[in-house]
Parts: sequence; structure tokens; C-alpha cells
Amino acid sequence: MRQAVPKIRLRQWIWRAFLSSALIPLILVETVLIASYLLTNQVTRETQVDYLKRSAIDSLSASVEQNALIVESKLESLGGVAGLLGTVTSQALLTPASGPGENLGVTPEGARYSTTDLGGAASFYSAATPLARQDLGKVQRLARLDTVFKQIKQTDPMIASLYFNSWDSYNRIYPWFPTNEQYSADLRIPEYNFYYLADATHNPQRKTRWTEVYLDPAGHGWMMSAVSPVYRGDFLEGVVGLDVTVDGILNEIARLRVPWSGYLLLVSEDMTIMAMPPQAEHDFALRELKAPDANTIVHQEVLKPRIFNLGQRDDTVAIANALQTAASGFSETALQGRAHLFAWKTIKSTGWKLLAVADKQEVMAETDGLARHFRNIGYLMIVGLVLFYAVFFTVLWRRSRQLSERLRQPISGIVQMLREIGQGRWQPVRVESGILELDEMAGSVLTMGSQLATSEQQRDVAQERLALVMENATTGLWEYHLDDDSLTLRGGLVARLDLPETPMSREAFLTRLDANDAQAMSQAFDSLRMGQTSRIDIEFRLSRPDGSFLWLLGRGRMIKGILDGGTVALGTLVDIDALKLTEMDLRERTLQTQAASQAKSRFISSMSHELRTPLNAIQGFAQLMRLGAHGEAEGQHLDEILSASAHLAQLVDDLLDWSSLQAEPQKLTLKPVPVHAMLKECADMVRSQALSAGLVLELELTAAPKEVYADARRLRQVLLNLLSNAIKYNRPGGRLLIGAEGAGEWARLFVEDGGLGIEPELQAALFEPFQRLGKENTAIQGTGIGLALCRELAGLMGGQMGLCSELGKGSRFWIELLPTHLIEPAGTGEKRRTAIFYAGSDEAILPFISTIAGERVVLKSGTLESCVNESRLEGAPGILLLDCDGEDPDRSAHLGRLRRSLNAEFMSVVLLGSAPKALAWVGFEFQAVLKKPLEVDALREVLDALLEKESSDVH
Repeated sequence: MRQAVPKIRLRQWIWRAFLSSALIPLILVETVLIASYLLTNQVTRETQVDYLKRSAIDSLSASVEQNALIVESKLESLGGVAGLLGTVTSQALLTPASGPGENLGVTPEGARYSTTDLGGAASFYSAATPLARQDLGKVQRLARLDTVFKQIKQTDPMIASLYFNSWDSYNRIYPWFPTNEQYSADLRIPEYNFYYLADATHNPQRKTRWTEVYLDPAGHGWMMSAVSPVYRGDFLEGVVGLDVTVDGILNEIARLRVPWSGYLLLVSEDMTIMAMPPQAEHDFALRELKAPDANTIVHQEVLKPRIFNLGQRDDTVAIANALQTAASGFSETALQGRAHLFAWKTIKSTGWKLLAVADKQEVMAETDGLARHFRNIGYLMIVGLVLFYAVFFTVLWRRSRQLSERLRQPISGIVQMLREIGQGRWQPVRVESGILELDEMAGSVLTMGSQLATSEQQRDVAQERLALVMENATTGLWEYHLDDDSLTLRGGLVARLDLPETPMSREAFLTRLDANDAQAMSQAFDSLRMGQTSRIDIEFRLSRPDGSFLWLLGRGRMIKGILDGGTVALGTLVDIDALKLTEMDLRERTLQTQAASQAKSRFISSMSHELRTPLNAIQGFAQLMRLGAHGEAEGQHLDEILSASAHLAQLVDDLLDWSSLQAEPQKLTLKPVPVHAMLKECADMVRSQALSAGLVLELELTAAPKEVYADARRLRQVLLNLLSNAIKYNRPGGRLLIGAEGAGEWARLFVEDGGLGIEPELQAALFEPFQRLGKENTAIQGTGIGLALCRELAGLMGGQMGLCSELGKGSRFWIELLPTHLIEPAGTGEKRRTAIFYAGSDEAILPFISTIAGERVVLKSGTLESCVNESRLEGAPGILLLDCDGEDPDRSAHLGRLRRSLNAEFMSVVLLGSAPKALAWVGFEFQAVLKKPLEVDALREVLDALLEKESSDVH
């Protein structure tokens, strides 16, 4: 049971805070100081010379005791602040995150850090915690501590920095500095004393603790910290701390007076000198450690070296033993050949020793004069303090009343605003306050009211929309109760199908379904009950009242957090009967279209063969008649017949080639083809035709590869077609050139003419079949199939066609093919692993494929277009996993080009998609279909089968 906290008024709380944090400690310190001074003066004045040493001892002891109280008060104050900061941090960690997240950069090693100084704290999430496991919500919640950090830092100049360190090596430190430059990327915070000294092992009481002096990894040099644990239950979430540098302690100690020009040392429980002023460096033959270069990165915990340990030094081992045996005391030891007096006092809250050191000669010389001087000062201090505190108490009392009243009014107003918002009045009258934080709080309350009003409106609209959906005759809702294996149906669709809206058993529901669909639905319910899946996505047929079936789509998932404690799956029912009918109609039309296309190809092929027979007779008899022609007129008529029949024969040949390519892609024999020999052969074949047209054919080879990977017969056909066009569409005396050159990683074979050129707007249609760009009615013979046929053949050889043309100057047509040195010869080297290419954007699938296939495959991923480009160099992959969920209008075109790549006849295609039934009509050949999200067993079965097929195909 939670213990009740006593309640006090604001005025009393402010007054008590003044008393506990300022007045009482000051009065106590001043009282002890005055008493010590008076006692020292009295003893010095009344003691004889032989007691002078004892007087000095008492005075030095009183001084160190007074200074110890001051230091202890300061440390307790800092410890209290650390404890309060720990409480605030615990509350911040329990408060839900709000507002935008902090913009953190990421180092190459995987550490997150604050990139910009926004006037607050700096964040550093060590790479010791992987990026995926770093709690960014915690970073967002802790961002609200920046204001507290800043206020605490401003109140005490001793505080060098404030921080929160978490168990998973997250650090939030104020003020800001570039943590990525100072911290080690793999910084492990729990290994440093400013963390582990506050854990349950070293601090079971969960109090504020002070660390030993250590080298700060944040670059502030040598320091000590007041650390306080932050727990969530019994789990140590982290540690908050206040950093106090050694220089800060020295500055604080330097303000404390020690008689006889002495100085103070701060010594830890293990006798290590924590802070020493410059005066002590000569006496102890030491130099206080300085901060290293700000760019130095500390990779592990660094404490002060053993030379600073009094127990490890020959000249101070005696004083170390004395310090360990007594909480306070006095001793005399020689340093550097001179006698020195030591007085010490234990600081209870930390166990440290405040050690006062004075040169004995200085003590004895000033004792008499100081006794009289301190007595007069003591009397004056008593009178002054009495008057001062009388006035001070009066002023503080009035000030506390004013502060309490100034705070009470706006706080009461904010409470009233919250009360009105709770009653549904979303915009109460705003309370005005001169205190910025309270004014911002009032503004935040108004903002909260506006947000609640908006949320209320959105909830009303959502309820109205849900009601409309429920009333729709084509939709409905279902609830499946796993506890009693029953269903509840609601909505307009339920009423339309004459289904009860009361809970019904599974068996009663399944009787209304088609037999095959009932079995699938039952299996889906069993998967939910056994925890094998948390979602349902199924199409099924449900009987209407007239006995006919209606196609429905049922989707839903498990719902957590049901108030009555039951386990329920919720989902929707959608009428997809019209969609199914459309799908069936589309399937039938697709089959009809495919049949018509095949009939067209068979008709063209058949007609082309039928035309060749009479054409052969016409050409043969015309040639015989031309041999026996009498007269020039008769010869001209026969030449016209021969020319027309040759043109018709060429048209038939082109039609045969085109129809064969459209009916079934040709399987070409790709092998190395010498470039120079092929170009020379083609040039020799058309040289006489070029001379007849008044043209001179030139051959040019500009740094061209020696060989290309192609089918020699088809490559010759492409080049001869381009040369024929260049001759037909050229001008007498124009340029006619055939050659080859390098084009990046491609080998480009080209034919250039000096004709009229082609308009830019017509170039896109040039490679379309039966397209002659307006030259149909000219005397130039042609069919318009040649260039389209050339582009198809180029694609089958793994290449591409293109042109560049300029009006009035001519055109250059080219075909690009792969050089043989870029293609690994088959059967060479070690046995290659099967290549699997995943074409899609769901990267979560890749680990499944890699785990199942293992070292049997080489796994690659990217877009389908990138797979096509890569296949030009390396050939088609052995297995293509094609993700069909995304929209890609060019998918069929890309796959067609991939099918024409090297080794594509051995490629297996596996389709992936959320709706596997719809993938059966994608319009191209595939070997398997898998539903997303992927099931491991199904994926393993498909890959094992395909990989076994791959290995059997390799000889």
C-alpha cells in the first residue's frame, strides 16, 4: 500500500526550503567558526611558550574541522541535488514521450549522437548497443530534463556538467559538446566508476555516492562525480550525476582559509590525493594532473596513478596510517626536509579526509599575533552575525510570503482550467502569469483542450462512418471468439444473406459455405486457435437464401486488450461476387485473344509459304523469257516483272521471319564472331549494289573489339538489312560507311549513310513493323518490316538497336553487342553457384532466402530492370523471385527481354504476392507461386526443387 505523504502549504514549503538549504547550514558553520576562533585565541593567550605547539595544533585542527564542515555541507548539497535529479529522471522515464524526436546522427561505427547544439544537452548512444536495439523513445523522454540540467548548472559554478547514463550505454550530458568527437564509439558506460559505484552491489541503500577521481571520457579532465541511481522497480535503468572537476574542487578549497599560510588536501578513503593546490606540489614533489588534449578519446576507466597514494610513498606512509586509524587528528611529518603539521577531519557523507597542512615554522611565528587578532574579530563577528541574521530572517520571511502568493494564484487558476476541461468545457479562460513556466503551462493546458476537442470530433465522425459501413448491404463485420469457437456477424450484408446476428457456432457457419471453401475456412480458424498465424485473408462462397452462392472476401486479425479478458479475432466481409465474375470474363477474353494471336501467326506463316510457290514459278519463267527476249521493249517489260517478283519474294521472306519470331522466340546459337571479318564480308556482298547506285562503300574500324558474342547468321542479316536501307535511301555520291567502335562496355557495329536524314519526331516510330515514315508511295521498294526484325534479332542476341540522324546530313544506324572478353566461357573455372535474383522492394524477405539456400546460391536483389541490365553481362539468373505486389507497367516487357538473355532457357521464375490467385493470369510463364508473407516450409520446398533441377541441368 502506498504510504501517505504529509501535505504542507506552499508558504511553509518555501520557508522550510530556505531554512534547510541556506539559513541553518550558514548559522551552524558561522557558529563553529566563531567558537573555534575564540577558543584558539583564549588558549594562545593563556598558554606559555612551552605550550605554543599545542596551541598551534588546536588552531589547525579547528580550522580543518571548520573547513571540513564547509566542504561537507557543499558535498551534501550537491549530493542532494543529485538525488533530486535522480527522482526527476525516474518520473521522466515513466512519462510517455511527446513532441518530435531528437534529430540524431549516426557514426560509421553505429553510434548515435547529437549533431547540433540547440542550447540543451548532448545525446550519445554507444555502438555497444546495436542501432536496432537502441531505445529512441527513452531519448525523447529524457529530452525534457534539459531545462532541469540548465537550471542546476546555473545555480552552482562548481558543477562542470550533469548527465544521465543508462544501462545500455546511452549518455545525455549537459552542457552540449560534440560527443561523436570526444567519446569512443563503443563506449561501455557500466564499466566506469561513475556508473558501477551506484549499482546494487556497491550501493544497496540506493543513496547518492561520490566517485574517486577519474579521467572524464567527456574531455573535462580529472574530476569526481556525485552519482545517484535511477531504478524502475528493482531494475537499474541508469545513473544521474553531477561532475565536479579537480580544478573546481581546488578553486573551492582555495577559498577556505588555513592558518599560517597553510593549504588543504582532499584525500580519498584509499589514501589517494584527490585534489591538491599548487602550494602542495613542492612539498609532495608532485604536480597536479592536468586535463589531456580535448581531442583525446578515453577508451577505458582511468584513475589517478599510485604516486598520488599517500600509503605508497615512503615520506607519507606514516601520515597515511594515522589517517586510516582515526576519523580526525593531528600529526607531524617532514616533507622535503622541513617539518610540517598535519590536521585532518573525515567528511562523513563521503569518507574522504580533508587534510590541512602548514609549515611548522610559519605556525610558531604567527601564533601570538593571531591570537589577539582573532579574538577581536570573533567578537565583531558575533555582533555582526546577530544583527545580520535578525534582519536576514525578517527579509526572508516576507519574501517567502510574497513568493508563495505569487505562485499560488496562477497554480490555482491552472487547476481550475484543468477541472473545467475535465467537465467538457474545452476552452476555459486562460490564467495570465508573470512567471514564464507557469504561463507556458497555462498555454499547454489550452492546447490540450483544443486537442481533446479535435479528438472528440474525430471520434464522432469515425463512429458515423462506421455506422454507414455497417448499414451497407455489400459489407459486414465478423468476430471469432476463440474461447468458445463461435462467430458473431453484423452489418447490412448479414441481413441481406439472412444470417443471424447472435453468436453462432463454427459448424453452423461452415454449413452455409461451399464444401471446399468450408475446409479452407476451418483450417484458417484452427491456425488462429493454435497461434500459427494472427491474420485471416480468404475468399469463399456463402449460400444465399435462394441456394445460390455469393463470393465474399474475409479479412481480419487477432485483437489484443479485450476488456472481458477473452481472445477475439475481428475482421470484415466484402461482397466480391461482381469482381469474381469480371475476373472469369477477363480470363476467357485473354484466352480468346491468345488464340486469335496464334491463329494470326499461323495464317501469316501459311500464306507466306503458299505465296513462295507461285513466286518461284514467276521468277523462273521470267528469267527464261529474259534470256530469249527480242527487242528492248520486251526486255524492259520482263525486267519489271523480275524486279516486282524479287520485291515480293523479299516481302515474303521478311514476313516469314517476323511471324516466326512472333510465334515463338528463336533460340539462337550465340558464340564469338570476328568483327572485322563479318564487316568485310557484308561490305563485299553489297559493294556491287552500292556501285550501281553511284556510291562508294567505306570500311572503318575505330578501336573496336575483335570479337562479339552473337549468332553469325542473324548478325549478318541485320548488317545487310542496314546496308540495303543505306543504299536505297542515300543520294548519288553520298556517304556510305560500315564500321565498328567501342561504346563503353559494348561493341557498336554501325552503318552510316549520307541521305536526307529523319525528322526527330518520326524516329520513335521507325522500328515499328510495317512503318515506312511516308515512303510507301515512292519508287523506293520496301516492306517496313526490316528494322523491326533487326531490333528483335538484336534483343535475342542480348544487344540493342539505335540510331542518330540529322536532317540534310544523313543517318547512322547501329547495333550494340557484348564483347567476348566480358562473358565467362561456359565450362571454365570452378563450378559456379546458382544465381538467385529477388526483384522487389521487400528487403525482409532476403534473410529467409539466404538462410534456406545457404552456400548453394549467390543471392542478389534489386528491380526487374536492373536484373535485365545485369543479365546482358552475366546472363540470366538461375532462379528469379518476382515480387508482383508493386505496380510496374513495364514488367512484361522487362521479363520478355530477360527471357532473350544468355542462358535464359534454363531460368526458373517464382511469383510472390499477397493475392496468389490473381497471379495466375499475369501473362507469362512461371514455375511456382508463393503467398506473402512467406511461409518458411513452402519457400524451402520450392527452392530445394528448383536448385535440384538446376544441378541436373548442368553438365
